[in-house]
Amino acid sequence: MKGKSHAAEGKFIQYNVMKNKFFGLTFLLLLLPALAACGGGYDYTKHLSEVRSDIFRAETEEFTVTLSCVAREYPYATDGVACPLQNVAEISLRPAQYTAETFCIYVAGEKGFGGEASFRNFAGDWFLSQSVEQFPEGSVSLRVEWGENVREITATSVKNEKTLTPEAALGCAVRAEEELIGRMTQDGVFRGEFYVRLLRRDKNYYYVGVANSAGSLLSLLIDAETGEVLARRENN
Repeated sequence: MKGKSHAAEGKFIQYNVMKNKFFGLTFLLLLLPALAACGGGYDYTKHLSEVRSDIFRAETEEFTVTLSCVAREYPYATDGVACPLQNVAEISLRPAQYTAETFCIYVAGEKGFGGEASFRNFAGDWFLSQSVEQFPEGSVSLRVEWGENVREITATSVKNEKTLTPEAALGCAVRAEEELIGRMTQDGVFRGEFYVRLLRRDKNYYYVGVANSAGSLLSLLIDAETGEVLARRENN
């Protein structure tokens, strides 16, 4: 009888193990949509409406110039819906002192571009924007003309080997805002859009914006090397 008891106990344990595995697998399958909503394999990059992936900078005694690599949706609107992206090179030139001369800026290369920049009163700079097929890497050669002056300079990327990619910065934001992202997810689909912009101040940062269909915007400032969220602000 003792042998039969042990045999029955063994069958009971085996049955419970199999049952637990079955229910564990079922629970995992039911949990997958929730895991996806929290970043577990869900591709949030398809909801990007704007990405500033690099900044090239050069400084002389006469001016500071930056070239930003921006992929932006068209039409551009804070509506929670991401549209196809277009590559745009944005060049900003800030003179060291006021001059009435108009600046022309040209980017060298096989598919060079450029032309006359426009002065922006609100920013106090000369600005030029143009659609491009691809962005430069590492450095870019520029020619700046104003009046009778011509300067040829090389602008270098502000990124270093520790700088996170825009996609990695977005992942840090999604993990930090798991609760908000979950509320903005319906039927396993994220209902919103993201803005990810590389910033250069004393060091590199990322701005990450999260917008919904009502126009509400969450803004995050992220350390571009560690992914730590440094500041958070909501605009409803």
